[in-house]
Amino acid sequence: MLILIVLKQDTMCTSILGQRRFIVFLMDMRLLTHHLMTYDMFSIQGTSHHPCRFTRDQVGQIDKNRQWSRALDGSDYLPGMVGLNNIKETDFVNVTIQSLMRVTPLRNFFLIPENYQHCKSPLVQRFGELMRKIWHARNFKGQVSPHEFLQAVMKVSKKRFRIGQQSDPVEFMAWLLNTLHANLRTSKKNNSIIYECFQGELEVIKESPNKAITEKKQNADDQNSDQRITDGGTKHDIFTETSGMQFLMLGLDLPPPPLFKDVMEKNIIPQVPLFNILKKFDGDTVTEVVRPRVARMKYRVTRLPRYLILHMQRFKKNNFFIEKNPTLVNFPVKNLELKDFIPLPMPKENERLRSKYDLIANIVHDGKPNEGFYRVFVQRKSEELWYEMQDLHVSETLPQMVALSEAYVQIYEQQQ
Repeated sequence: MLILIVLKQDTMCTSILGQRRFIVFLMDMRLLTHHLMTYDMFSIQGTSHHPCRFTRDQVGQIDKNRQWSRALDGSDYLPGMVGLNNIKETDFVNVTIQSLMRVTPLRNFFLIPENYQHCKSPLVQRFGELMRKIWHARNFKGQVSPHEFLQAVMKVSKKRFRIGQQSDPVEFMAWLLNTLHANLRTSKKNNSIIYECFQGELEVIKESPNKAITEKKQNADDQNSDQRITDGGTKHDIFTETSGMQFLMLGLDLPPPPLFKDVMEKNIIPQVPLFNILKKFDGDTVTEVVRPRVARMKYRVTRLPRYLILHMQRFKKNNFFIEKNPTLVNFPVKNLELKDFIPLPMPKENERLRSKYDLIANIVHDGKPNEGFYRVFVQRKSEELWYEMQDLHVSETLPQMVALSEAYVQIYEQQQ
């Protein structure tokens, strides 16, 4: 689409029209986009809807569409597979957005503004606008800028996440999901599209030293070092507490890498199967915690979510620096069967146990802890092809390449 402005001038490169000299140049496409979006001067696929608006029929056909779209600047792109501008160290936001775009119910909910028109939160509104721009089939460019969304993030998070400062996508995703839920939940029920997609439940068994007996021991030790209380090592020393806990994502502990390597091992990257680190949630494996108090924790999944978010705890902070665990996690791209590795609750009558999952997004960290960058692998459902996305860079890749990456955050979809 060419917008020509003709000005009477005798300078620069000129063309002769009707014995007069004129200069012809193109308007800035960004300015053009702003004006046309503001004044509703174009339509979507032959309809007269508001720009970037989708009908429910169009939303239902998105995952069936295999056609490329042509932007008004002449570039070709796949709706939903467009790059996002890295404004300044905002790759942690870009990979989070690209991952959440693959969650079908969440995407469909935000593509139709009527679903959340009651919500006045700027974060919710900007998130919906960004979602519609990414999936729109008639963009002006084959890329999208998340600038308005980032401004809303900075305002709502009180600059906890901001442009120009690298942050952790795990922390950002957790904050974003919880904030969206808080803004979208209904007053009668503590429910939202966020909880419908990602919420699961755990049974937590916490074993901690009995505080009264511990203090009694300490007092006895102070008074007489020769006299000992004979309750040590018995069940009376341990206070056991069982509770239920809801979750939106599960953190998996990676085995520590070897401290000392010989000549043969220095180039070997340690690996661990995903099923090994999932045993943390089998109800028997003990996890030691020191904060807020020393305790032994056992976790068991009592309800699986429709979309399971896993994050590998690669980074550890101490008083001096951040350490990164380079261990590779071996995981299946399709047919992750959880019931074979962790005990799951029996389904109710007339229900079937759905414990098999397929990977739809995989966030990866490359480089050193403080200097690295994030990229993401996502699946396009209409063709079941995988794409690697790093800011504006979007390219098709093989499923085998997804499994060879240093996975940091993964989103799995439950098979229905």
